Amino acid sequence: MPAVTRLSQCVMATLVAVSICVLSAPSAMADRTNHGGQSAGGDSGSDTNTSGNVNGDTVSASAKGVVFDTSKNGSGPSVGPVASADTSWTPPACWYAPKYTPQQLQDTLEPIWEAGSTGDAWDADQRAYYVDGKYKDFNKAKTGQGYWWDSYVNESFPPGWDKCTHRAFWVDNGDAPPADIPNVVTPEILAGLAYAEIRVPTKPVTLKPEGTTKVNLPTWAWLDGADFKPVSVTARVPGINNLFATTTAEPYSLRIEPGTADAETYPASGVCEIRGGHIGEEYAAGKANETPPCGVKYLRSSGDGTFHLRATVTWKIHWVGSGGTGDTLPDGTFGADQDVVVQEIQAVNR
Repeated sequence: MPAVTRLSQCVMATLVAVSICVLSAPSAMADRTNHGGQSAGGDSGSDTNTSGNVNGDTVSASAKGVVFDTSKNGSGPSVGPVASADTSWTPPACWYAPKYTPQQLQDTLEPIWEAGSTGDAWDADQRAYYVDGKYKDFNKAKTGQGYWWDSYVNESFPPGWDKCTHRAFWVDNGDAPPADIPNVVTPEILAGLAYAEIRVPTKPVTLKPEGTTKVNLPTWAWLDGADFKPVSVTARVPGINNLFATTTAEPYSLRIEPGTADAETYPASGVCEIRGGHIGEEYAAGKANETPPCGVKYLRSSGDGTFHLRATVTWKIHWVGSGGTGDTLPDGTFGADQDVVVQEIQAVNR
């Protein structure tokens, strides 16, 4: 993991067989995984970085100081994340959220101070702040009444991931975090984090004929309406004035790319928009002489090989959040390839 500032130190936690990387800059502490105890921003006994539970029909997962309700998300083995159609947009790069109980913060910092690797001056500054100054003994007197907030980093490290350099700060349960600290979680940040959790069907588009078709024979294409329907994820920070955002992805269109210039698409643009809750139309007997509303016609054979047809679904994404907030987010896309064999038969009856 890249260093946030001029110095980084990796502390090996052999008892749990993981590495905890500690960012030892004067104004930042690293993300870490908590093994046991009460999680900041989560339920007692859950993991600080990731955990999950089921309560009736609600599925929740806690990650990076935020709890996600995924009960309306895509599920099962054939789902995957969407990619932003706007390559300049990424989910939030870093943010502040509840991270440590007083005891957890003590357990994080004291081994660093004892190691002496961060320098006497910085250690003294940290002790003055967390132990002997504004706060006494890591604010243990308020155990159960709030959390130490600290930075979390998007693990793909997009531009700006190293901008959260403020030291950990205390927030009482129910209070809003300080407004003067950039990147503190807001509904908009939560919406971006929920976007990253969206999962959509990855099943290939249905084709008729399937797999093997004929030259000049229209191939029908459609999506199964039972699989391709709106999905949503809600992200919230518990106990902070009901701070939340729900991000929803709705299937909008299907783009067909035949894999060769010697083909015609239906419609000519190759983009099939959703109509009546469906994208494309399922082929049925008796439609052999009809033009499919969504599909492709190959004008030459694939010879001894195949054409790689690519079907990309576009998902329109928007969010609503606490305080009457809401907006759109960049479209999401998911593309899948299929191999198509095209045989050289000019006239076919079916």
